[in-house]
Amino acid sequence: MKERLAIGLVQADLVWQAPAENRALLGDLLAEGALGLDLALLPETFTTGFTQAADAFAEPFEGPTLEWMADQAARHQLTLAGSYLVEEGGRYFNRLVWMPPNGDYQTYDKRHLFSMAGEHEVFTAGNQRKVFECQGWRCCPMICYDLRFPVWSRSRQDYDLLFYVANWPEARTRQWSRLLTARAIENQAFVAGVNCFGTDGEGYSYAGDSQIYDPLGEPMADNEGGETLLRAELSAFQLARLRDKFPVLEDADDFTLKL
Repeated sequence: MKERLAIGLVQADLVWQAPAENRALLGDLLAEGALGLDLALLPETFTTGFTQAADAFAEPFEGPTLEWMADQAARHQLTLAGSYLVEEGGRYFNRLVWMPPNGDYQTYDKRHLFSMAGEHEVFTAGNQRKVFECQGWRCCPMICYDLRFPVWSRSRQDYDLLFYVANWPEARTRQWSRLLTARAIENQAFVAGVNCFGTDGEGYSYAGDSQIYDPLGEPMADNEGGETLLRAELSAFQLARLRDKFPVLEDADDFTLKL
């Protein structure tokens, strides 16, 4: 396990329903700020914004966005993760892709679909919790609304970094920061949440309140808002020391999750 994992959160004003423009925008932000990163996180549905128009904007999984992610990961020699709209077998998914620099990708499909926006009527929910590896660090991916369901995010002592990619509206920004903090404390893990900012095509505003928290729930980055790439270095020593001196996860409840 690498002692320090350098991660970056790409906070962007996504262009509504414009995949090519968003890939160009995010590519420019990575070119400006990705040097030295091990892991870069993009927002939820980063090619379109949070739209339910899957019939118009979902793409075959092995399409232009997957190719773009592979190119960016190889170019910057980092792992890149973010979600976009995918059509597969006649169904639609809000799918996160975990793309290492060697192109050996993995995926996570959003488990909790936001019914208040009709997401559940368009997309198929995922049913597998995943843990990926970056430089020896175990990383658990989640997407936006998953944040409100702590059982799904609960550590089985099987991850070091829990992260959420999101389009989380400004109206609920206080809940966003508090829930991220809670997930860090209760799971004794680093937690990152990357969000977009600006106003989407349906009039919803986003605060750009991306943040990285240490295992005690303390923020690690100075987010001044706007278009930016937040950076932090996660310490394996800090994590191991906390878990050794205060091993609360040893007393955690054992449970089986029924899907």
